[in-house]
Amino acid sequence: MDQQSGNRDEIRDFLASRRAKITPAQVGLPPGGRRRVAGLRREEVAALAGVSTEWYTRLEKGHIGGVSDDVLDAVARALRLDDDERTYLFDLARSARPASRTPSRRRDADVPPPVRWLLDSMTMSSAFVRNGRTDVVASNALARALYAPMFASTTVDRRGRPNITRYIFLDPGAHDFFVDWDAAGNATAALLRAEAGREPYDRALRALIGELCTLSPEFRDRWAAHDVLVRHNGIKRLQHPDVGHLELTFQSLDLPLSPEPYTTWSPTPPNPAPHPKSGSNSSPAGQPRGLRRQSPPTTLPESSMPGSEIAQVADASRDHADTRRGPYDNR
Repeated sequence: MDQQSGNRDEIRDFLASRRAKITPAQVGLPPGGRRRVAGLRREEVAALAGVSTEWYTRLEKGHIGGVSDDVLDAVARALRLDDDERTYLFDLARSARPASRTPSRRRDADVPPPVRWLLDSMTMSSAFVRNGRTDVVASNALARALYAPMFASTTVDRRGRPNITRYIFLDPGAHDFFVDWDAAGNATAALLRAEAGREPYDRALRALIGELCTLSPEFRDRWAAHDVLVRHNGIKRLQHPDVGHLELTFQSLDLPLSPEPYTTWSPTPPNPAPHPKSGSNSSPAGQPRGLRRQSPPTTLPESSMPGSEIAQVADASRDHADTRRGPYDNR
């Protein structure tokens, strides 16, 4: 059950942070007398998981490499971990095993031509492909127009690729672009935390996290919270410099491309209207759109998106302006 360094600190801090979030009343335990720690004591978690206090204490110190899945399940239940947190705990256990401790320089897998074709064929919605480090490795024209401030940011890498997390935390303009910047920051840091659990020895990932912790106190605070997010879907509100206020839903889809998985991010209208019947006078108003506007209609610059898309963006904004007033959740 022992491990030679590696991710012991991450295991310790994650388990301790989850334990601190649970009150005795939540698990049916009496509050007891004075408590020196927030949340549950170690012995209380051990009792709930059906293991000895000594054993759980050793586990919380990071000795997790040889722990069985059944025991990890019991600990996850005792700590009331959600699905993403449970996945993260199992990833930490897997990466703690000796065969998983070799530092790596993961090479980005080429985005296959069929995936690029799929992105380019999506003319009514923006879509891009990102890797676990939140590098945007492929995108369609509407995504580049929608995220024009990020693609034009000084935070792009030498190849001109944006990194979502770096943009959010290191470009001051991101505070204006993301209407709910706090939610965007929370979600993105949590996504990066989940990736660190999957690939704790990825040198490029560790360099990115080190850069962000050094340069951004806001990221550093969120990183210390040990919050985890594996899948990210919801509603997003943006303040585009050319189009104005936009509200859209987004959906993530995993692409298992070796040697690492990628995720596509595709926004869609909250309530897509049906296609117009043939011969009707309905125009772009009946077609699914990717953007919603609440400010006076303008257009995205022609240099950044196909000309036929420009009118559709404005039409879509007007079509959906009164169809839904949903809350913004997630990022």
